[in-house]
Amino acid sequence: MFGFDNHSIARPTYFKPNVVFDAFQNIVDTYGVPTYLEANPALISCVTFPWLFGMMFGDMGHGSILLAIALVLVFGAERFKDGPLAGALPLRYLFMFMGISATYCGFIYNEFFAM
Repeated sequence: MFGFDNHSIARPTYFKPNVVFDAFQNIVDTYGVPTYLEANPALISCVTFPWLFGMMFGDMGHGSILLAIALVLVFGAERFKDGPLAGALPLRYLFMFMGISATYCGFIYNEFFAM
C-alpha cells in the first residue's frame, strides 16, 4: 500500500529466552539464527536434545549422578553465583533434563553403572 515492503533492510530477529530455555536457544544459535517469521526450533530442541542424549547415554547410575549434580545447581544457584561453578549455572536446566532422560532410559534399558 505505502511501499513499506519494498526495501532491502533485514528485519531483526530476537528471542528473549528465560533461564530454562537459554541453553537450548544457544544450541540453536550455534547452527543458525532463525530469520523473521521462521519458527524457533529451540522449543522443539528442549525436548528432543535431552531425550536423544538419554537414549544414547541410557544408564540409571550415571544419569542419577548427573541429575543430582544438576539439582544441586538448580536449588543452590544463589550460593554458586560467585563461586567456581558460576560458568555451569546457565546450563543447569539442560543438565537436569539430560539427567532425567538418561535415568529414565537407563531404567527402560535395565542399565545401572553398565552392569
